[in-house]
Amino acid sequence: MSSQRTDLATTLSAAVWMTGAIASFTAMAIAGRAVSFALDTFEIMFYRSLIGILIVGSVALGTGKWREVTGRNLGLHFGRNLAHFAGQNLWFFAITVIPLAQVFALEFTTPIWVILLSPIFLAEPIRKAGVIAAVMGFAGILIVARPSPESLNIGILAAALSAVCFAFTAVFTRRLTRTETITCILVYLTTMQAVFGLIFSGYDGDIALPDPTTAPWLVLIGCAGLLAHFCLTNALRIAPASIVMPIDFARLPVIAIVGALFYSEPLDALVFLGAALIFAGNWINITRSAKA
Repeated sequence: MSSQRTDLATTLSAAVWMTGAIASFTAMAIAGRAVSFALDTFEIMFYRSLIGILIVGSVALGTGKWREVTGRNLGLHFGRNLAHFAGQNLWFFAITVIPLAQVFALEFTTPIWVILLSPIFLAEPIRKAGVIAAVMGFAGILIVARPSPESLNIGILAAALSAVCFAFTAVFTRRLTRTETITCILVYLTTMQAVFGLIFSGYDGDIALPDPTTAPWLVLIGCAGLLAHFCLTNALRIAPASIVMPIDFARLPVIAIVGALFYSEPLDALVFLGAALIFAGNWINITRSAKA
């Protein structure tokens, strides 16, 4: 009985953290659309990173963890943040041109790409479950994207490529966590991406400044981005991925409802079918790996 109570308490705690993550990811998508009329994706990332620097820097200084920031692995930090910067820009672009549910469904393919990249960058073998997950994931991609001259567009390609970039981010993060603390990783995340944002948004000598309309949305993007990953990390810290992942999958129906209510986006059954196939592949990989 006590074991069952512990399992229930763990699941409920993870659900609470994941509720925060889902709300944060949803808020970031809404805010990204709200400022897209005035700022390009590079400018959004620049201001988001500046807000991140203020938050992460203040927390690091206030808790005495600034000493954890080291100069080791600068090349790995650079590669990780370049991949994340590219993925996040593609993601912000995708949410402005295709339905939100479609973007989130394609984003769920990130674990599939991690499976394929791990042997190259982490020297981790691909197990049978990983092969099954990859095949099911690609089948799900085909259902969600439905590639054809009529349906395939730049928004779908951007969302799919963002998942690949996020997979590179995850692989490089896994390598960094072997020697670096989360504080160190977040400091380089915010500072490097602020520099990337400044370079790419200012290459033409014209950077749009926030105004009373866009400033609140930019603050929301900056805070929601950090909060989403903070909540997700805490959920994975207290519960296995086999519990957290099904909860994270609730992001899809939530964002689909948001898209239908606020942006008149149709509820596409094929998007849900493809996403379910992607989820099933990831689920098989997680449960088989846990048993192994």
